[in-house]
Amino acid sequence: MKVVLRQSISTLGEIGDIVSVKDGYARNYLLPRGMAYVATKGNLKVLDEEKRRLVAKQNKQLKDAEKIAAELEKHESAITIPMQVGEEDKLFGSVTKDMIAEKLEEKGFTIDKRKIEIDEPIKTLGIFTVNVRLHTTVYAKVKVWVTREEEA
Repeated sequence: MKVVLRQSISTLGEIGDIVSVKDGYARNYLLPRGMAYVATKGNLKVLDEEKRRLVAKQNKQLKDAEKIAAELEKHESAITIPMQVGEEDKLFGSVTKDMIAEKLEEKGFTIDKRKIEIDEPIKTLGIFTVNVRLHTTVYAKVKVWVTREEEA
């Protein structure tokens, strides 16, 4: 059976590709999950429209990500995280993605903690650079200042 893919499938192809698959695979897996259409002229037109909408959505997401990255870079977004320290300035625990996301939120940037990339656990005082993945191709760098928490 010939089907038109509605989404990229690593074993079959990309969006819009017309591929031949076994009837059972198409009827029992691809079609019920909305991953493909039966290859007809009408479905090809529907898929073209879906493709246009998808491209427009991806372009908007890319522009939004670039705008946020520019703001982060412009402000030299340095955030300060006060932490309790022990002997030899070692932290009790480590700086987490949650902490960084919370501090960015205080500065007005709503960023999902899963988009923050920490190369190595931050367990000492100092200045660290953390990557924030805003889009598949857009990254921003944020400076994280880890300081000693003032005792009250």
